[in-house]
Amino acid sequence: MYAQMVKSTGKGVKTREEMSEDERAFQDKIDADTKIEPRDWMPEEYRKTLVRQIGQHAHSEIVGQLPEGNWITRAPTLERKMILLAKVQDEAGHGLYLYAAAETLGVSRDEMTEDLLSGKMKYSSIFNYPTLTWADMGAVGWLVDGAAIMNQVPLQRTSYGPYSRAMIRICKEESFHQRQGYDIMMKMAQGSPEQKRMAQDALNRFWYPSLMMFGPSDADSVHSAQSMAWKIKINTNDELRQKFVDQTVPQAEYLGLSIPDPDLKWNAERGHYDFTEPDWQEFFDVIKGNGPCNTERLGDRTRAWEEGRWVREGLMAHANKRAARIAAE
Repeated sequence: MYAQMVKSTGKGVKTREEMSEDERAFQDKIDADTKIEPRDWMPEEYRKTLVRQIGQHAHSEIVGQLPEGNWITRAPTLERKMILLAKVQDEAGHGLYLYAAAETLGVSRDEMTEDLLSGKMKYSSIFNYPTLTWADMGAVGWLVDGAAIMNQVPLQRTSYGPYSRAMIRICKEESFHQRQGYDIMMKMAQGSPEQKRMAQDALNRFWYPSLMMFGPSDADSVHSAQSMAWKIKINTNDELRQKFVDQTVPQAEYLGLSIPDPDLKWNAERGHYDFTEPDWQEFFDVIKGNGPCNTERLGDRTRAWEEGRWVREGLMAHANKRAARIAAE
């Protein structure tokens, strides 16, 4: 069916005349901003698109704990340790909410994890870059979580109910994470010359990977047209990337830091900043598994999955025994 959709419109989206009666009724609900719930009829491609997007989102939350968890014991003060620990715990919770939302579509978190470890499913490219200094914790919070918020706030209005509702709490917590990161950058930028150099270096290394978080340019985005029609996505990749740049540049200026883009300038006619696009070849290389930390990240997840197998099996055995006992009463 998907091949026919691509062939019929050239954009991967059927016209109403090409839709079945069920598909037209489904699209009418989408157009009326009625949430789609798990027991509602939905096109199989809609379900698959959601599983892919929510699963990737959930994996990103879990893998995203790794570069920050590495700094919990090395944070400069007890207060910073407590804040970072709370943040990493939040990310674990976000993964849980999202896996639960995906499970309403008929796929288990075990299946999604196996697909991640086999390379079938992906996670955000940003987490394949190393965190080398404490200033990187500031850059991750300010830039990475800032980009995540830009992506995720519109998802509170996404058409699938469980996903939409999960995003409400996630966005509130991500807003705290962004402010926490900006606070670190402010302290570093206002500190010693060495601390300010560390802050600038972190910004230099995370700027373009953060721009890549919005996905490829609209011209190269395979799924955007249909996802927009189904209101799984509310904004295009390029719209969100532009909004992120426009919001972040003044924040960097306030910190006294420089965006590492010599061609960055305000375009009064457009009302936006002109900026240099990321190196898309680098983006696709990282997605394919060739980033600086791809092997390390997947190795950590595989090891955790295997070492936790006995716990999962024990919990399932206990649950099965309890269910059998209740059924026999």
